[in-house]
Amino acid sequence: MATHLLSVLLTLAGLTGIHSITTVSKVSVKAGGSISIPCLYDARYINHVKCLCHGNYWSSCTYVVKTNQPSLSGKFSISDDTKQRIFTVTINDLVVQDTSYYWCAVEIDGGADVREYFHLSVSRGMSGLNVVQQQISGFNRGHITIRCHHSDTGQMKWCRLGKSCVEKQSGSIDGTPVTINSSAPNIFTVTMSGLKIDSSGWYLCAKGDLQMPVRVTVREGPSTTTTMNPIITNRVPDTADRHWSQSIYLKTLIVPLSLLIFIVMVTLFIWWKLRRRKQAKAESSASTKDEQEITYSDVWHVNRTSGQRSHAESDDVTYSTVAPKQHRTVQRQNKVSDDDVAYSTVSIKPKAQPKVEPNVQSVIYTTVTRHQK
Repeated sequence: MATHLLSVLLTLAGLTGIHSITTVSKVSVKAGGSISIPCLYDARYINHVKCLCHGNYWSSCTYVVKTNQPSLSGKFSISDDTKQRIFTVTINDLVVQDTSYYWCAVEIDGGADVREYFHLSVSRGMSGLNVVQQQISGFNRGHITIRCHHSDTGQMKWCRLGKSCVEKQSGSIDGTPVTINSSAPNIFTVTMSGLKIDSSGWYLCAKGDLQMPVRVTVREGPSTTTTMNPIITNRVPDTADRHWSQSIYLKTLIVPLSLLIFIVMVTLFIWWKLRRRKQAKAESSASTKDEQEITYSDVWHVNRTSGQRSHAESDDVTYSTVAPKQHRTVQRQNKVSDDDVAYSTVSIKPKAQPKVEPNVQSVIYTTVTRHQK
């Protein structure tokens, strides 16, 4: 009852300007964010000073920013678009204590200022109505999509500031087709198609008694589809956002790091294979030299005695034993098996001079080396 009475008193207090300025009625913002409020004024006030007044009652409100006197704190700012006859006030770094009534006003020299109020609610949690972005751009003959997140009940609407609204699933505003889709919970999507340059301006996403202003700018260009990402501009990053950012950062590091590890592993494998090949080649060369076969031949002269005669009496016979040896260090055996001994018969023609029987057995040693191919 007290709130309703206060609204009636505010309406009566601002009655003189009710048809001269049009703005939002109630907005909800999360603490730490910012909000821009458009104020549409009559053409006769184009050259007047515009301002924002803060206070529950017009009689006691305080001017916080004017077009001819910018705010020094940076918390408030104001701009005036005389072509569309809209001045915009922006409140930054919102805190819960900023919850209050504010007044869009035009100074009138020698008379009462023209004004219209709106209520700003700042909450620590998510606000009752959020838009995708407060600033959206599109191309001529294209279309744009706006997503409105809400937790409030009531009828949803898409309105142009100071003009008509679309309350059903489809309609048009100033000849621009508008469709509204509310199939997703706590979200309704507004699509404006067939955009024109004249479609530029301030619009209101409304749910119940809450409103959120959205500025649409249409530029000349190719006919394209412009769908805005769901970014809420009037909130600060929370813990989930920070975790998401860290996750993205880690993913960007994992890819090049994995590639570097793969390259190092491939390089080490190739080096290992070359080293093994070189080592095997060296061992093969050394083994070839060590495994060369050496064949020893023992040749000895056998003297005939007077009692010993062979079938070739006129010839001396020399026997030689050829034994293959596997290594130089293998000691010669006194007895050689038949499998390891090769016999050869060497016939020596008798000499003309008389034979001289040597008293000592003569031995001739020869070494035959067989090189392995």
